[in-house]
Amino acid sequence: MSDTHAKASAVIRLMQGVVYRESDENTWLTLERAGAGVRDHFAAIGVDVVVDEDEGYAFLRSRPEIEGEEALPRLVRRRSLTYPVSLLLVLLRKRLVEFETMGGEGRLVLSTEQIVEMLRVFQAESSNDARLVDSAETTIKKAADLGFLRQLRGERDQWEVRRILKAYVDAETLNDFAGKLREYAGQASNDD
Repeated sequence: MSDTHAKASAVIRLMQGVVYRESDENTWLTLERAGAGVRDHFAAIGVDVVVDEDEGYAFLRSRPEIEGEEALPRLVRRRSLTYPVSLLLVLLRKRLVEFETMGGEGRLVLSTEQIVEMLRVFQAESSNDARLVDSAETTIKKAADLGFLRQLRGERDQWEVRRILKAYVDAETLNDFAGKLREYAGQASNDD
């Protein structure tokens, strides 16, 4: 494969979504070899190529708008997330931090049941447990569709938490979320 073809292929793969070193070695090698050319291609249209060598993923991010300059149209669409999906992503990010802090090597894998239990704490009391589980499973599938969870091959209820989540839910977001939870818990205890 020629350098031009490899670079074009890498550009297209990045436009299709997140590129993982483990699952797309050819594109990853192209990003290592010809990354400057790929970055220049996207820089001309106001998009940055973000590569995390340690975690093994690359993705596109729109450049922040500069005050006083006319904004370019967005190539990378923003997605509005529902509350349950946002909550799940924050909880998964928190679990990923705990996993890494405890010296967890490799990948974080959770069962559907573990994820449902993480969400259950934040659900309104209900006598219909089946509805709660269905709702949680819908939320899990949405997080998987967005690329933050990956179902393990041959394992119907085992999910890998993808490390790309770290790029979308940062430490500041986790702190903000923890503050809101403390505030909510304080209001709930005052209501009693």
